[in-house]
Parts: sequence; C-alpha cells; structure tokens
Amino acid sequence: MITIGLTGSICMGKSTAARFLKKMGCAVHDSDRVVAHALSPKGIAFEEVALTFPKCWDKRKRHIQKDVLAQIVFNDDQQRRKLERILHPIVQASQKKFAQSQARLGKNIIVFDIPLLFETGAQKRFDYTICVSAPYHIQRRRVLSRPNMTLDRFHSILSIQMPDKIKQKLADYTVQTGMGFSHTHRQLKKIIKDII
Repeated sequence: MITIGLTGSICMGKSTAARFLKKMGCAVHDSDRVVAHALSPKGIAFEEVALTFPKCWDKRKRHIQKDVLAQIVFNDDQQRRKLERILHPIVQASQKKFAQSQARLGKNIIVFDIPLLFETGAQKRFDYTICVSAPYHIQRRRVLSRPNMTLDRFHSILSIQMPDKIKQKLADYTVQTGMGFSHTHRQLKKIIKDII
C-alpha cells in the first residue's frame, strides 16, 4: 500500500486534485472534513473548543462560529497552538482508522489531503508528497471569490502557512493548477503512473 500526503496553500487547487485522484481509484482522506465534523454540535471536539474559546460559541444557536474561531487563532500563535492540540490528535486518529479500513478493502494508494502537511511535520508519515500550486494572481483571485473573504484575512492565512516555494521544494511532486483542469489531471495521472 502506497501513502501520499497531498498539500498546498489556500486556493491552490487541493480539493480539485483530491477529486481527480479519487476518480483515478485512490482512496482520499479529507482532513478538513474531519475537522468540520469534530466542530459540529455532535462532534468530538465541540465541547472542548466551545469551553476553550467561549467567544466563538453561539449559545443561542448552539454552534461554534468558525469565522470567529478563525479570527481568534489566525491572530494569536498561542491560541492557534491550543486549537491544534485539540484537533490534530482527532485528525491523526481518523487518518489511521481510514488507512486501516482502506487496506482491508485492498486499496493500493491512499491519499491524505492535509492543508498544513509540512507545517506539522506530517510528511514523515507518508511514502510520497504532492504539493499543488498556482501563480499568486490566480490564488488571490480564487481566494477573494470566496464569500466573506477579505485581503486582510487572506494575508493572515498566508502568514501561518509555509511559503509556497518552500512547500514545492519539500514535496516529491508539484502539480501546477493554474492552467486548467485537464492540465492538472494530466500531471496527476503522470505522477500516479510514476509512483506505481
């Protein structure tokens, strides 16, 4: 069984790459989805996050306001580390369980979609790493097309992410996503063929 860590900065095309890899027959684990579920009212991290970051807990609607939580952690390293200590073990446990279940199903390649792969040192756990990238002007356009996104928030997110050029150097493979879906798809097919 081959394991791949898939990463890339915000709006570099990671979700698209993950979707293509899934269509190619790879099993794909989505860390963001695990986090979203963990923060939901019935999620494993809900109570601890609500108590640790009371400003993000909407008591009336009984849910965690993710935009408020993001503002808290993006502007304070200490607060971000607190959140990471809660969420990272949950994500890692989910990844381990997913890998075991996919191995039992006979999957040859398992992809782990992890936004902060290199920032957390998670690359050591995988056989290969793929970084998705795009020119800054394309990334900026994609980011600012998201609802409630501002240039300031975009820069705050970038400030906690490893620079794209360093991620590309650390990765075994880089996929350029700024030239359309078909180009992205071709690069990924070539990588999988090379790995197998």
